[in-house]
Order: sequence, then structure tokens, then C-alpha cells
Amino acid sequence: MEEVKHILDILAQAQQALKQQNALALKDISNQTVHCSSCFQDPGTTTMAVVIYALSKLVERQETLQMKRWPEATKKIQSYFALAQQAVQAEKETQFESYMQRIRTTLTSLSVNLKPYMQDLLQKASINKASKIYEHGISLGKTAQLLGISQWELSDYATQKDDPYQATINTRTRAETALEFFV
Repeated sequence: MEEVKHILDILAQAQQALKQQNALALKDISNQTVHCSSCFQDPGTTTMAVVIYALSKLVERQETLQMKRWPEATKKIQSYFALAQQAVQAEKETQFESYMQRIRTTLTSLSVNLKPYMQDLLQKASINKASKIYEHGISLGKTAQLLGISQWELSDYATQKDDPYQATINTRTRAETALEFFV
């Protein structure tokens, strides 16, 4: 029951942030969704994370991209979010997943000229969210399967990220630090 409430909250927050054209809020909501995705490991919540992240990027760049149909698309996406909420409340997981996929389709059909950009954006969003799910301890294979990307794409992206725990210090600094313990 707690999971359902959490998903409903995320959908409501995403609707509000999209209505306000708040890219930062959408990005934060997407990050919250990653935790949900790693817990449930289902396609619906995973697609929700990707779609919300992609929306944050579109809101961020809407003036640069000059999307003429953006207002109509946001209304359509808002209605899909509302329908997804109803599906979650009715515990109809398949319908929820369907509405998330419809949002994804709406994004790719915004403009013929932007279609390659949108597909690339959604692919990069998928890889980005997959790496975050992977960081939550879900296996590389399962994460790649959830997002429909190859394990190679995911492992390539995951290894590119800076890991602060792998940073090493030089020998001199290490020796000085060790000597401080005895002084």
C-alpha cells in the first residue's frame, strides 16, 4: 500500500512540475523514481523514471528546441499522468505501464525534425537511469533488461562515471598521514 501511495505522489508531483515547467523539480522527481524502480523492478516505474527525466531535459531546452507543439504535448502528457494515477489506484499495472509508454511515444512524435533528437534523448535518459538503478545494487543484466538497453551500453556508461572511492593519493601524502597517527 505504501508503494502505491509513493507512486501516486510521484505522478502528482510530476504533473505539477510539468504544469509549472520546472525542470529542476522534474529531475528531482525522476531521481526519487529511481529508488522506486530499483525496489519494484517493473517496467512501469522504470519507464516513469526515464520519461520524467526526459521531460526535465525538454523543459530545460524548450526555447532552444523551438517545439511548436509543446503546449499540446504537455496537455496530452498531463492527461496520461492522470490516467496512470487512476490505473495505479485501481491496481492495474498493465494499464499503468501502457500510459507510461504512451507518454514516451508522445515525446518521440513531437516533431518530425526532432524525432532523432528525441530518440537519442530517451536512449540517453534510459542509460542514465539504468546506471542509477545499477548503483542501487540491481544486477547489470536485470537493469539492462528493465530498460531495454544492452549490457554493453550500461557497463560502458557506468564505468565512465567518476568514482570518488577509487581516487588514490600519492605515496608522500599517504606516508605523512600514516606518521600523523603516531605523533
